[in-house]
Amino acid sequence: MNSRESQLQAFDRLLTIMDELRTQCPWDKKQTMQTLRHLTIEETYELGDAILDNDLEEIKKELGDVLLHIVFYAKIGSETKHFDIADVANDICDKLINRHPHIYGDVVVENEEEVKQNWEKIKLKEGKKSVLEGVPKGLPALVKANRIQDKVAGVGFDWEKPEQVWEKVQEELEEFQDEVKQGNADAMESEFGDVLFSMVNYARFLNINPENALERTNKKFIKRFQYLENKAKEQGKALKDMTLTEMDVFWEEAKTI
Repeated sequence: MNSRESQLQAFDRLLTIMDELRTQCPWDKKQTMQTLRHLTIEETYELGDAILDNDLEEIKKELGDVLLHIVFYAKIGSETKHFDIADVANDICDKLINRHPHIYGDVVVENEEEVKQNWEKIKLKEGKKSVLEGVPKGLPALVKANRIQDKVAGVGFDWEKPEQVWEKVQEELEEFQDEVKQGNADAMESEFGDVLFSMVNYARFLNINPENALERTNKKFIKRFQYLENKAKEQGKALKDMTLTEMDVFWEEAKTI
């Protein structure tokens, strides 16, 4: 691994390259925070994919892309005299020190849960009006549900046992089925949302990340379906012309691979 001196030299190199690109490259010169935003989101998702695949080489590359964006935003901020990369780094350092009084102060904690509870209390003292202010509005719904539940649990608004949450899941499923029988589309959607929300909560109690779990299933389905497509192609068949029974043979084969 690199020494701290080498790490700082590498970061200085990146800052220098960013300065050069911003003054010399036609594309880089035109970029604004607004034009970079969607690219940053894309890079973050690519990093997430690499993490799910446990591809360490790809994780390293994607971290570089995300780091570049951070440096890019800081460079733009320095041009408008609002902030630079030192301000960004110092702000997060100050926040970490302030929110870890059990490390940098005299607060004593017994476990991870107490750390999280202290974290939320400190944020309220910093001027937040609600513990949910830190949940971005633009998060995907599944991720947002998980963050909402994690946040409120941090201030004690939570179930005591996983069994209680599972009972809630079953209750929501029954309410959903009742609305399905009634055929009211709006009510069905509302109750289905409650089912998903309660399932996310149950996953949290089992230390399962629901976003990761669903994405693993997405990837698994994609691989199996593509196997099915390839097998059908090998036999000169189109999927639309095959019966479900025929397709199921290849599907079961895919599950064994």
